[in-house]
Formats: sequence, C-alpha cells, structure tokens
Amino acid sequence: MKIAFLGTPPFAVAALEALAAAGHTLLCVVAQPDRPAGRGQALAAPATKEWALARGLPVLQPEKVRDGKLAAALGALSPDLLVVVAYGRILGKDLLTLAPRGAVNVHASLLPRWRGAAPIQWSIAEGDRTTGVTIMRMDEGLDTGDVLLQRETAIGPHETSGELFPRLARLGGEALCEALPLLEAGRLTPVRQGEAGVTLAPVIEKEQGRLDFRLPAARLACRIRGFSPWPGAFTTLSGKLLKVHAAREATPEELAAARIGRTAGTSVPDMARGALDPGEVAQIPAGILLGCGDGSALLATELQLEGKRRLPAADFAKGIALPPGTRLGGAAGAP
Repeated sequence: MKIAFLGTPPFAVAALEALAAAGHTLLCVVAQPDRPAGRGQALAAPATKEWALARGLPVLQPEKVRDGKLAAALGALSPDLLVVVAYGRILGKDLLTLAPRGAVNVHASLLPRWRGAAPIQWSIAEGDRTTGVTIMRMDEGLDTGDVLLQRETAIGPHETSGELFPRLARLGGEALCEALPLLEAGRLTPVRQGEAGVTLAPVIEKEQGRLDFRLPAARLACRIRGFSPWPGAFTTLSGKLLKVHAAREATPEELAAARIGRTAGTSVPDMARGALDPGEVAQIPAGILLGCGDGSALLATELQLEGKRRLPAADFAKGIALPPGTRLGGAAGAP
C-alpha cells in the first residue's frame, strides 16, 4: 500500500522499519517540529525525521494539523492509508477521511485499557502483568476507535518502562504489518471498544516520581519500574534529593533483619510486622530498607544522592551515615 506515516519519537521508528521491510510504499513522514533538547537546549530532530532523511523520504513538520494545510499536502500524494504511531497530535476529520482506507493507529496497550499519552509507563506503574499493542481504526476521539487487531505480551516482574518500550515498538510494527494485508483484503472486522475497562494514561509529570511511603511497598515498586527512566523515583534524605533507581518489595526475612532487640525465638512474621515506619531507613546485608505503608518495606538496591554517582546500595551506605531512626522526607500525597 501507499502510506503516509505520522509519528515522532523512537517508538515510531520500529513501525517505519517494519513497513519498509514488508514492501509498503512510504510516501512521506510527518513528525512534530524540531524541539530544544539536552542541557544546551539545541534544536533536535525527531527520531522519525532522522530515519526518513537518511532514506531520502520527504518530511513534513507542521506546527498545526487542523488548519487544512497538512491535509492538502498529504492529499496531493494520494495515499491509500494514513498510519499514525505516537505522533502526539489529535487529528481532525479532514485527515482521518483523507485516504481511501482511512487512518490506523498503533497504540501501546490493549485498548480500552490505558487510553492516552503514556500507556507503557502506567501499565507498569499500576501493576499490570500483561500489556500489548492495538491496531485501531482512528476516529476523532482519544484512542476510542474500533479495534482491528491486538497482540498481547507479559510484563516481566522486574521490567522497567525503558525496557518495555522497545519490545512493544517491535511488537507494534509486527502487528501493523500483519493487519495491513488483512485490511486490504477486507478480512478484518472492526470491533467497537466497550466502556467497561476503560482507563486513562495521562501525560506523566515529574512530581509523580516522588515516593509516598504511606503506600504499600508492592505498589511503590511498580511505580519505580514504571517511571524508569523518567521521571525516575525520588525522595529526600537530609534535605538532599535521593533517587531510587532500583528497588523491590522486601521479604519477611529481610524485614525481620531490620528488627533489633526482638526476643529470641520470635517467628519471622512476628519480627517483620511493623519493623519500620513509613519513610524510615535501615541497612541490612541485602541492601537498604525503606519503610512503607501497611508494615511493608522496599529493599533499595541502587540509589543516587544529589551530586553523587548512581551506586549499588552497599557502596552507597559506605559513603553516608544511616543511623537507626533515619527517615526520608518530602513524601507526596497518595496518587
């Protein structure tokens, strides 16, 4: 098929690669404008633009998509289909109906779960065990179009969003190239999304990475993985920013190790119960325990204090005093 492609970040490049490998004709790539990036805030080109220019494909970077100019430019190319992957703009009816076969989207969740801008991060942050990709026929709503095809994958117990991104990008490219021949042959039946199970995945703000130690450790461990690498998980220690790069829920045995002065012979569950208050810190051989809600705790294995390097917990503890009763501050309200 002749395809006009709309996409911006690295996630969308996998779909471009898959379409090119499958023999589809890419007429152009539409990306968001170059944006300032890095400490120097120099203008940086989107990943899809770099991919397209390296292959001699035309690139369009409109500031606006609802003034009719983009629709006119794409209409002149006579595409069979618009493919949209993480473009970052909501398209109007003029674009959605421009091509004979309409517009399809690759979305990184099993819709209707996690509609919105950050489905990968929220799927991990909220403890989902599975996710996937949806090939969707686009309409004017926010990820509300009919489902054409879905492919599911498990989320690893220690997988971060940074690790899941490239996996889902590849899966999305594969699912897209599986769906397009079926769509062209009229062998895909669009399935309307139901309202049951709808969840939203809004843009992530930096402050959402702040750890609230009133929450149970299992939930915080998911948020640490979901918000890695950005915005990261953080709190404060003695007034300095403390980043928690890696952590998991502590076992009862590890919690019991933080309990000092318990009567000999006390069972592990009894020793573990209430071992640390929320935000309280204790060092054990396996790492650094951070007290959480419901008597649970995180075992932090990689940390970074403001102005210092990222370190394994054992090395981190060598360079800083963590006397009994040390507490972490700056907990935000429950999300």
